[in-house]
Amino acid sequence: MNLATGQGSTTHSGAEFYCEGLGFAYGSKFIFKDVSLEAFRDELIAVIGPTGTGKSTLLRALAHLIPPTAGHVFLEGKEVTRPSPAIALIHQSIATFPWMTALDNVRLALICKGVTNDEATQTSEKMLDLVGLKGEETDYPKEMSGGMRQRIAIARALAATPAVLLMDEPFVHLDELTADILRKEIYSLVFNPETSLKAAILISHNLHEVIQLADRVYVMKGSPAVITDEIKIELPRPRTERDPRFLDYLDRLFSELSLNPLKV
Repeated sequence: MNLATGQGSTTHSGAEFYCEGLGFAYGSKFIFKDVSLEAFRDELIAVIGPTGTGKSTLLRALAHLIPPTAGHVFLEGKEVTRPSPAIALIHQSIATFPWMTALDNVRLALICKGVTNDEATQTSEKMLDLVGLKGEETDYPKEMSGGMRQRIAIARALAATPAVLLMDEPFVHLDELTADILRKEIYSLVFNPETSLKAAILISHNLHEVIQLADRVYVMKGSPAVITDEIKIELPRPRTERDPRFLDYLDRLFSELSLNPLKV
């Protein structure tokens, strides 16, 4: 298959979540087009590219929070045509409601689904425990660090029992130490047997983070942006930057992004 054009046979055999020929335009101007990617079970994929290539817009189109101009999105073989609780999105900004406790912030995702109060409380407590916030249920966001607030956002996303988690630079507003701690935890956290997740997609400008977390990486660039390469990260977990192979992948990703941009 030609990854840049999306042409060729695309059976997506075994993929939990995928898109074909996805494009988004403002008026007649396409931001990205012909994007085809796939995520398999228990797989975290990353999408990288220069600023302005529409990576965050791509996530929103995948979740149908904005309707794509072209192409199709599929979850477990069924086309996604509207926003669904099966696809959760964690934003760049740390999105918590300051007037709600940690528990109520997480409960909100379940109350909106019509879950009973008792079940919502039980599930929310379980998710807060899963992200390391047991004992903090009655605290308010203003009493918590940025890392703890982001854990609330992750717990809220997981509480809604999504099949796919979309993450738009989830650690960008955290200090490096806190971000590093969460990076080391996030893979085992999202694919914990106690969660419903089957696949995850990460957008990040931090290439160290991408190599640490991703199973595969899609490179997106050009104007309009297209997928120009797909790189499998074959490193054992947990990953360390002391591994010479880690640095080899880092050099390759930097090289991919520094090549002349495409004009399509």
